[in-house]
Amino acid sequence: MKFKQKQNYEKHTTSYIKNKNQLQNMKYLVTGGCGFIGSNFIHNIIKKHPTIQIINIDSMTVGSNPQNFKRVSNKNYTFVKGDICNKILMEKLIKKVDYVINFAAESHVDRSIFNSTSFLKSNVLGVHNILEILRNNKRVRFLQISTDEVYGESLKKNCLESDELNPSNPYAATKAAAEILIRSYVKTYGIQAKITRCTNNFGPRQYPEKLIPKTIISVIKNQKIPVHGKGLAKRQWIHVFDHCDALEKIILNWPKSLIYNISGNFETTNIEIIKKILKKLDKPEKMIKFVTDRPGQDRGYRVNANLIKRDTGFYPIMKPKESLEATIDWYIQNKIWWQTIPFKKIKNPTPWK
Repeated sequence: MKFKQKQNYEKHTTSYIKNKNQLQNMKYLVTGGCGFIGSNFIHNIIKKHPTIQIINIDSMTVGSNPQNFKRVSNKNYTFVKGDICNKILMEKLIKKVDYVINFAAESHVDRSIFNSTSFLKSNVLGVHNILEILRNNKRVRFLQISTDEVYGESLKKNCLESDELNPSNPYAATKAAAEILIRSYVKTYGIQAKITRCTNNFGPRQYPEKLIPKTIISVIKNQKIPVHGKGLAKRQWIHVFDHCDALEKIILNWPKSLIYNISGNFETTNIEIIKKILKKLDKPEKMIKFVTDRPGQDRGYRVNANLIKRDTGFYPIMKPKESLEATIDWYIQNKIWWQTIPFKKIKNPTPWK
């Protein structure tokens, strides 16, 4: 099974994008664009709107893969290796664009528990650097990609955008801190910004330390699959293509609210996801290895995503079963993509074991 980009996309008409020519002449600065969601977002835009100019800045650390753009030949795409904390470089790039879409972030919870310093630098100081530049360039609009983890554990209630932030781990805390900074800059300086809080993503090009690709690759390599606790942590899942579609709708419509939850169309436990993968690959469940649960593990996240549906018309269309199977097939068919990554370095630093 191969991935097919969605066709017949809706046309967007907003007060900001008044005509097709204006859309074609838009310029995006995408930070962290060589990572999982960022690279899928750029590929999506290039395919649908090849005349949009895209600058991709990425420091090429953990989670970034140069192979994500090995075959891109679009003349309107430019890659810049750099750090979002570099003020001189970011000032130069931001002057050239209409939008900054910030995917740049350290995102692995286990790594943040082991050492949170790099998370503070990228997730908080990097965002602060962008905001300081935008203070003097309010024409440019800023989209911050955040996470549902800022709400903390939620087992019964579907969290609303107005709910209190209650992060449980250093990673989520840095994302929440960035959000608070953005809200203060919107109110104090009048910058133009939006924040999205998305549920767990899956799909092609996801770094192998994450649950789904790690499970798939472990099975391919006939290695044990480590599972925290009993694997009962429950998550809402969204395919990355749907997530990118939601982000595009926000950019093109620029709706009135500051914050938008984004969720997919299925919810399940980690152990059930792993079992589905094992079943698809015809492998026994004895490959599962239960390990000590991580400190501060949230048993579940749940969000209410009615606001984005109401304001932009977004609704996830990727079917759970078919899209999970297609994701498995992608990793099987693209072994060279992950074989170039030093897999030994991906082993999660878990000092609590």
